[in-house]
Amino acid sequence: MKKQLLLSLLAFCCSLWSCTQNFESYKEKAEQGDKEAQYQVGRCYEKGEGVPVDKEKAVEWYQKAAEQGHAEAQFYLGGCYWDGDGVPVNKRKAVEWWKKAAEQEHASAQHNLGCCYLSGNGTPVNKGKAVEWFQKAAEQGDDIAQYYLGICYRDGDGTPVNKEKAVEWFQKAAEQGHPYAQYNLGSCYYCGYGVPVNKKKAVKWFQKSAEQGFPGALCNLGRCYYYGDGVPVDKEKAIECFSKAAAKGFPEALHMLNRLK
Repeated sequence: MKKQLLLSLLAFCCSLWSCTQNFESYKEKAEQGDKEAQYQVGRCYEKGEGVPVDKEKAVEWYQKAAEQGHAEAQFYLGGCYWDGDGVPVNKRKAVEWWKKAAEQEHASAQHNLGCCYLSGNGTPVNKGKAVEWFQKAAEQGDDIAQYYLGICYRDGDGTPVNKEKAVEWFQKAAEQGHPYAQYNLGSCYYCGYGVPVNKKKAVKWFQKSAEQGFPGALCNLGRCYYYGDGVPVDKEKAIECFSKAAAKGFPEALHMLNRLK
């Protein structure tokens, strides 16, 4: 036991030394104007790697790298302004920096920008632009953008309603493990929205989403077990699913549990 503790302590000390050495190396290059090093110094200050956490200094170094066109620094600087980490919250500035990163094909910045245009947060609502940015990120394989693009095609936000495209993008995001996309894809198969009704496939996707704790999927899975949709009737499993969803405050699950009493 003592040997294991000693080895663990030694590994921790080596890791700490390595982080400190990395920071010093980055800092030297950053002070010479190297934008990648400036970004890395910012990350060290934000995460406390090799140096105490200092969100204000993180912003300072992100700013230096961002002004030199470093896309990742622009993305993180936008996040600092959005969350108020090291700077006062400023959604407009967050959008400005995300736009700069998005124009350099930064997928996460593109989906963030899409969300801003969709909701009107930090910029006026422009659902057409939201779809454009979601499309760019989705084509790079970004699951969040794929999910939102599916929502836009489903609801006709910024683009005409297209059931088949909604399903296509939900499918892509669902296959990457996005729980909301899995839930929506299951709902499409359950109701026959954009695809033929297939209750077994609906159950499959509700199950995957439910395993990640999404209450809507838990409730729908409970309904499937209760009514025997896509699976054999199993009242015990139905109650189990409804109970899990109800514990998360999902009102439909509470309603179903009350009906079963």
